[in-house]
Amino acid sequence: MDPDSVIMVGRVLHVHRDHLLVRDCRTRQEVRVNTPRARRFRRGESVIIQYSGAMTMSIPPQISAQSIMRNIRC
Repeated sequence: MDPDSVIMVGRVLHVHRDHLLVRDCRTRQEVRVNTPRARRFRRGESVIIQYSGAMTMSIPPQISAQSIMRNIRC
């Protein structure tokens, strides 16, 4: 794990070809998570997302995942 990276725990709301829409469990904010591995996940799953910490100011905000893992709970 990159020591400069940030972790987000969230619940998958929607799965698309190249991104996920996730609700951050801490802030309750919806975030678009760009990843080529989006279709490996399912709606309702809890995930742990590692990213650089950079987030766009768009609606919804966007991040680019460095890695995504399934989580036991949110």
